[in-house]
Amino acid sequence: MLLKDKVAVITGASRGIGKAIAEKFAQNGAKLALISRSDGAIKLAQQLNDKGFTAKGYQLDVSDYQQAQQVGQQILQDFETVDILVNNAGITRDTLLLRMTEEDWDKVILVNLKSVFNMTKAFLPTMVRKRQGVFVNISSVVGRGGNAGQANYAASKAGIIGFTKSVAKEYGNRNIRANVIAPGFIETDMTKDLPEKVVQEYVQRIPLRRPGKPEDVASVALFLASDMSSYVTGQVINVCGGMDI
Repeated sequence: MLLKDKVAVITGASRGIGKAIAEKFAQNGAKLALISRSDGAIKLAQQLNDKGFTAKGYQLDVSDYQQAQQVGQQILQDFETVDILVNNAGITRDTLLLRMTEEDWDKVILVNLKSVFNMTKAFLPTMVRKRQGVFVNISSVVGRGGNAGQANYAASKAGIIGFTKSVAKEYGNRNIRANVIAPGFIETDMTKDLPEKVVQEYVQRIPLRRPGKPEDVASVALFLASDMSSYVTGQVINVCGGMDI
């Protein structure tokens, strides 16, 4: 029960890594505010409530600043406080740069990077006032090493790293911690439709010789959200099986 009675907000919570983090946090005593663009977070919250956990779902486009602030205020009314924010929402629009449209670029930056600003702004004042809080932001190994066909995605994920390190430096003296998880090749809806040949090419670059699972990321998120990492801030932790980046 590493998060007993803590209130955690998780974006992109309806599936994949976000869902795994939600389930891991619930099992460790957290009260959950789950966010997704679809109604998936609402459905997941109901499933968790049926199991005896405490959760509420919210439907929100996290790339919209005004919506984010309004839903943030609603969450604070519903739960009275927020202790942990996990920024996990993300999309891809993969293509080579010569073929990438302005819309491909803008949409990925808005959903992946601006959403982190939006949601952090929604809950940072509360954390500053009580001099306690944790941000766990989900980036990618692509944000550290780049990847052909993913200039927009890589830029957004690199931006998350710079943003997080800045928050850690600005608010460490308020006992607020901010860290990044950089997953590698993880089995999620984003990767399940890749051709088998492509999957095997990725696996050959992984010393552990297997793709990661959402639960692998969730376990690191639990560590970073809990007091076990009370002296860890401004860091990027790769969860990639040793993948060459």
